[in-house]
Amino acid sequence: MPSKKIIIDTDPGIDDILGLLLALSAKAEEVEILLISLTFGNIEVRSCLRNVISMFHIIEREMLWRRQQGRPEGFETLRACPPIVAVGAEDPLEDQKMLGDYFRTFGLMHHPHLTPKETWEHMFDPSADPSIIQPVPTGDTSSPSALAHRTFIPSKRRAHEEILRVLRENDPDTVTLVAVGPLTNLALASAADPETFLRVKEVVVMGGTVNKPGNVTPVAEFNAYADAFAAARVYALTSPSPKSTMPPGTSLPAYPDKLSRPLTLRQFPLNITMRHGMTRGQFREAVAASLEGGSPLAEWVSAFIAHTFRTIERLHQGHAGDDVDLSLHDPVCVWYAMTADDPRVAAISDVPGGYSNRDHRGSGRGAGNRIWRMDGSPAEKDFGATLLRRVFG
Repeated sequence: MPSKKIIIDTDPGIDDILGLLLALSAKAEEVEILLISLTFGNIEVRSCLRNVISMFHIIEREMLWRRQQGRPEGFETLRACPPIVAVGAEDPLEDQKMLGDYFRTFGLMHHPHLTPKETWEHMFDPSADPSIIQPVPTGDTSSPSALAHRTFIPSKRRAHEEILRVLRENDPDTVTLVAVGPLTNLALASAADPETFLRVKEVVVMGGTVNKPGNVTPVAEFNAYADAFAAARVYALTSPSPKSTMPPGTSLPAYPDKLSRPLTLRQFPLNITMRHGMTRGQFREAVAASLEGGSPLAEWVSAFIAHTFRTIERLHQGHAGDDVDLSLHDPVCVWYAMTADDPRVAAISDVPGGYSNRDHRGSGRGAGNRIWRMDGSPAEKDFGATLLRRVFG
C-alpha cells in the first residue's frame, strides 16, 4: 500500500515535467498520484494539457521500449494506479494574465514523431456528462502504433472540482497537495468548499522569495506573481483569523467567520529551490546509454533540456559547457511530498504580490499567516543526480 497520497497541481513547463516524471517513476509502495490538475502559468492551459498528454504518450512508448530491451518497465506507481488528469484555471482571479513561455516550455511539442495525434481533446470535453469518469480503453499495446492512454484517466470536471472530490473521498490528513504553478485552482477549491479543502494533510507550494531577488520582477517569483490574489487567499487559510489577511476586492466569496482548523502550508521559495540543480554534464552522462539504445523518454527529454541549457547560457553570462546548471524548483517540492526526510523549517508570514517577507503587523493579536517556510534540504548536494537516476534508471 502506498505510504503517501498526493495531488500535483501544475502548469507543465520544463521543470514541472521533470517533477511529474520523478513522481510517476516512484515505486508503487512509495506514493500514489491521485490527481494531476492543470492550471495556466508559463503557458496557456491548453498547451499545458498537450504537454502532459505528450508525457504520457512518451511514457507508454518508453515502457514498451524497455520491455523489448528486456529491462524493467519502471513507473510502478503509474502502472499500479493511473492518475486522473483534470484541466483547470485559464486565467488568474483578478489580474491580467502573464505568461512565461520565453524560457520554460519550448521543445515539449516541437518533435512531431514523439507526440500523440490530436485525438485526445474530446476526453476532457466539459459538455459531456461530468458525473462519469471512465478510463480510456486500453486496447492492444503490443506495437507503438496501437498504444492507448492506459496511463491516465481523463476527467471532464474542472480541476478545482476534482481536488475537492479527491479530498472528500479520502480520509482527512491523508492527501498532500503539491502546487507548483499559480494557486488559482487551489483558491477556487477553497472558496467553493473551505471545510473540504481543509481535509488536506498539507499544501506544498513552490512559490515566493524571501528577502532575495525574484525571477520575474526584482522582488517577485513567477508563481506567486502570476496570481497574487489566489496566493493571498490560500495563504490566509493558515491564519487563526483568515479574514485578517484576506486580500480586498476579490471576486470569490469570503471565508466563513469560523473554520474547523487552519491550513498547513509549506512554502518552497526560490531561496531553497535555487539550491537544487542539475548540470548539463550530469544530464548528458545520465542519459547517454539510453539515448544510444533508442529510449523514447531520453530522446524526448533531451530535446527540451538541450534548448533549456542553451537558453541559460544566453541569459546568464559565465554559465557555459557542462557546468550550466538548471534549478529544479518544482521537482524538489514533489520530492519532499514523496519522502520522509523533512528539510529544516522556519515559520514565516507572507504577503501578496509575489514577494514574501516577515510581516509583524498584528503580532500578538492572533493575526497573520502561519506558513512553514522550507529552509534547507538533505538532498541539496546531489538532487539532480537523484532525479536522473530515478527517472532513467
